[in-house]
Amino acid sequence: MYIAPTTTMPAVLFLLMLLEVLCSHGQAMLREEKHRLRNQVVEMFDHAYQNYMDHAYPADELMPLTCRGRVRGLEPSRGDIDDALGKFSLTLIDTLDTLVLLNKTTEFEAAVRRVLSDVRLDNDIVVSVFETNIRVLGGLLGGHSMAVMLKEGGQHMQWYQAELLHMAKDLGLRLLPAFNTSSGLPYPRVNLKYGVRGPETRTGTETDTCTACAGTIILEFAALSRFTGDPVFEDHARRAMDFLWEKRQRNSNLVGTTINIHSGEWVRRDSGVGAGIDSYYEYLLKAYILLGDDLFLQRFNIHYASIMKYISQPPLLLDVHIHKPLLPARTWMDSLLAFFPGLQVLKGDIRPAIETHEMLYQVTKKHNFLPEAFTTDFRVHWAQHPLRPEFAESTYFLYKATGDPYYLEAGRTILDNLNRFARVPCGFAAMKDVRTGSHEDRMDSFFLAEMFKYLFLLFADAEDLPFDVEDYVFTTEAHLLPLSLSTAPHSSSIPTNRTSEEELDDSNFDWTCPNTRLLFPDPAFPRNLREPIRSAVDKSCPRPAPYREPGMGHPPLRAQDFMANNPEHLELLRRMGVSLIHLKDGRVQLVQHATQAVSAVAAEDGVRFMQEMMELSSQQQKEQLPPRAIQIVSHPFFGRVVLTAGPAQFGTDLSKSSTGVRGFVTVAEPYSGCSEITNAEYVQGHIALLQRGQCMFAEKARHIQKAGAIGGIVIDDNEGSSSDTAPLFQMAGDGRSTDDITLPVLFLFHKEGNILLEALKEYREVEVLLSDKARDRGVDGQEAEEDCKTEATTPTSFEPVGQSQMSTVELDELAPEEVTPVTPSQEEASPVEEGTSPAEEVRPLEEEASPADVAQPKEEKDSEKREEPEGDTDSSSQSVDELLADWREDLEAFQQMEKDEL
Repeated sequence: MYIAPTTTMPAVLFLLMLLEVLCSHGQAMLREEKHRLRNQVVEMFDHAYQNYMDHAYPADELMPLTCRGRVRGLEPSRGDIDDALGKFSLTLIDTLDTLVLLNKTTEFEAAVRRVLSDVRLDNDIVVSVFETNIRVLGGLLGGHSMAVMLKEGGQHMQWYQAELLHMAKDLGLRLLPAFNTSSGLPYPRVNLKYGVRGPETRTGTETDTCTACAGTIILEFAALSRFTGDPVFEDHARRAMDFLWEKRQRNSNLVGTTINIHSGEWVRRDSGVGAGIDSYYEYLLKAYILLGDDLFLQRFNIHYASIMKYISQPPLLLDVHIHKPLLPARTWMDSLLAFFPGLQVLKGDIRPAIETHEMLYQVTKKHNFLPEAFTTDFRVHWAQHPLRPEFAESTYFLYKATGDPYYLEAGRTILDNLNRFARVPCGFAAMKDVRTGSHEDRMDSFFLAEMFKYLFLLFADAEDLPFDVEDYVFTTEAHLLPLSLSTAPHSSSIPTNRTSEEELDDSNFDWTCPNTRLLFPDPAFPRNLREPIRSAVDKSCPRPAPYREPGMGHPPLRAQDFMANNPEHLELLRRMGVSLIHLKDGRVQLVQHATQAVSAVAAEDGVRFMQEMMELSSQQQKEQLPPRAIQIVSHPFFGRVVLTAGPAQFGTDLSKSSTGVRGFVTVAEPYSGCSEITNAEYVQGHIALLQRGQCMFAEKARHIQKAGAIGGIVIDDNEGSSSDTAPLFQMAGDGRSTDDITLPVLFLFHKEGNILLEALKEYREVEVLLSDKARDRGVDGQEAEEDCKTEATTPTSFEPVGQSQMSTVELDELAPEEVTPVTPSQEEASPVEEGTSPAEEVRPLEEEASPADVAQPKEEKDSEKREEPEGDTDSSSQSVDELLADWREDLEAFQQMEKDEL
C-alpha cells in the first residue's frame, strides 16, 4: 500500500528524509539483527510458498492443517468467503510480484510460465468482483509490471511479450458486465463465463454491495486502461467512484457501509474506516497519486476532515451513523481498520497515526494477534485472526516516515508470533481463536501477497531491493503499479461528474501531500504519545456488568425456570401466546404472537418472558466456558497444530491447570465408549479417543476413567461437521452428580477429529496436550495470567420483525447426549449461549429431555429499513425491538466483514 513520492509531490521525499533525521532516536537495532530478521522473513515466505506449490497448486489456496489444496465445490462451503475462489490458482497469481521483491527472480519466471500454461479465466463459476479485482487482476498487473521491469534490465524475462497483460485484459472484460447497472456501481458477483444476465449466470439478482467493494476498482482498472490504451475500464471505475461521492451524506460528508446498486439508497448507514469502507478512502488518495487527478485528492480531504471530526477518537476509531455522526454506531472495532495509520502517514497526519498504531500494537501484544474485532476496552469481540497484514502495513509506513527503531521491534513481534503460534508443518494456519491459540485450516492468498512484502521492506536496506519501490504505488492487495502510468494517455468516453467549485471549498486544506505541519517537535515526541496509550490498554480490565432484572415486572413464568419438557410450563407459554416450533436441526423455536394470548395481560407477560429470555441469553454468554485447545506435540507437529475443542461441564477444569494434561492418544474399544472398555491395557495411561453417540458423555467418561485413561476426546459422528461452520459444543452431564469424574474430556467436530485420527494412522504414536489454550511453541513456559481474562462478545442473529407483537427465540431440543454451544464460529451468525439450562446449575434430564437451552433468539426479517436508534438506552429498560435492532446490527456488521475481505 506504500506510495512513493513523485515529481508531482516533491514534499513527500523532503518530509520522509526530514522525519528520519529528526526522529531517529533511541537505541537503533543493530544492522546484523535487521539482516537476520530480513532473512527470517524470506525463510518464512519460502515455507508458506513452497508448501502451497507442493501440496495445493493448482488449487486456489492451501489448507495448511490437512496439507492439501482448497478447491471450491470439493470442500464444504464457507459462504461468501469462498467467492474469492475462482479455480484460477489464486495464491500463485497473488504472489507473483512478491517473488520479485524478495529477489526470487528464477521462481518468478517459473511462476509466470505456470500461470500462462495452466490458468484459465473462463470457468463457469461465480466470483466476487471486489476480490477478483484486487487479487487476480491486481496480481496479473503487478506481475506484468515486474516482468517489464526485469526485461528492461536485460537479464531476465527476455522472452516475455506482455502475456500477463493479455490475461489481465481478458479478465477485465469478464468483470465488465457487473458494471451494467443504472448507477454504475458493480454487482457484487459475476460469472466468469456468463456474466450477470440469464439463468446460467446464477447471479445478477443482488441489490446491495459494500462501499469498498464498489470503490476499490479504480487503481486496477485505470492501470489496465493505461497499459492497454483501452479507456473503457478506467471509465467504468471512475463512474462508480463518482456515484459514491454523489451519494455521500452531505452534512457529515461520510459514506455508509452498504448501498443499493440500483437506487443508490444506503442500506447500512454506519460509517467507519474498517470493514466495508476501508479501501474506498485508500483508493481516493492513491488514485490521485497514480492518475494525477486533483479531484480524487479533493474528495479524500473532504472525507478525511469528517473522519477526524466524527470517527477518530484517538487512539480509537469508532463507527458512527452518517445522519447522526455524533452518535456512536457500536462499541467495538474490527481489525481491518489497522491499515488506517499507514494511510494517515501518507496523508502526513503523523500524530493520530502513532496513537492508533500504538493502541493496535498493545492489543496485539495482549492477544498475540489482532482479534478480528475487539471492544473499546480492548477485550476480544470476535476471536478469529486470518493472518491479516494491515497491522504490518502500518508498522512499515510508520518506520519509513519516522526511522524510529521502535517500529522494528513491533515488526519483530509480528514475526515471532507468526512463527510461534501460526506456523504449522504445511505452512501458516489462520487462528480460529486468539485466546486458545487454536487453528483454522486456511492460509489466504493475501498472506503471501501482502504480509511478506511489508515485513521484508521493514527490515531490508535499499541495496537489498531489486528495484526502487519509490517508483511504484501499492494497491490495497500490495500489488505494484508503476507511477509512470500517470503520464500514460487516457481519453475518456464517459464524461466525469465533476463537483462544483463551491461544493469543494479547499481553503482549509494543505494541498501538499503529506501535510508538513505535523513534524515532531522533539525526538521524544512519538514516545510521549505512546506511553499513555500503553498504560490505558494495560490497565483496562473491566468486569462484566452484573445481571439486572428487566424493569417491567415479572411474568408468571421466569426464563431461568423454563423447562421445555414441563407440561405446566408449556401451558403457561400457550396462554401467553408463545408457541413451540420443532426445527429440523433438533432445536425448538419459541414464537410469540400477542394476538394468540388469552388476554391482553397474558400477551404482555409473553413479551416480558421473551425479553427476559434474551436478556438471560446475553448474560449467560458472558458466563459460558471458553473453548479449549488440543495441541499435537509429537513429531513432526511439535505443538504447531492446535485444534479447537469444546469443554465439558464435568471432569478436570483445564482452565485451573497450569500444565494441562499431556499424553499419547489411543482409540477406545468399543469406539462409542458406551460399555466397559475392552482394550483397557492400551487405554491405561493414555488419552482415549471416543465417538459421539449411543450414550451420555458422562457415561463415556466413566468407562474410560475406569480403564485407567488420563483424559478423553469425543469425536463427532456427524460426517463433515467442523468448527469452521458450526458453534462449538459444551458437553453436559447425565442428570446426576458427576463429581466422580476426575479426568478431562474434550469434544472435537468430525473434521478436526479426522486430523487427529489421520495423524494417528500415519505416525502410530501421537502425543497431545489438552489445555485451556495452546502452549508456546518455542519458548519454555507461558507468561503469567493477566489479572482479567478476555471475554468474547459475539454477534447474534436477531433480526427484528418490525412488529412488536411477535418475537422468536430458538431453544435446543436435546438428544440423549446433551451438547451445548460454547463459542460461535466466526463464519456464521452465532448462538448466544446454549447452556443445559438458563440457570447456572445443570438440571437433571428426564427421559432424554432436558431444560430448554437458549440457543439463538431470532426474528423474522423485516423487509423495510429500520430507523437508527435515537440514543443510548439502559439495557434494563430497552424494548424488545430495540434489543433486537442492536443485535441485528452486530450480525450485519459481522456478515459484512466476511463479504469484505475474509
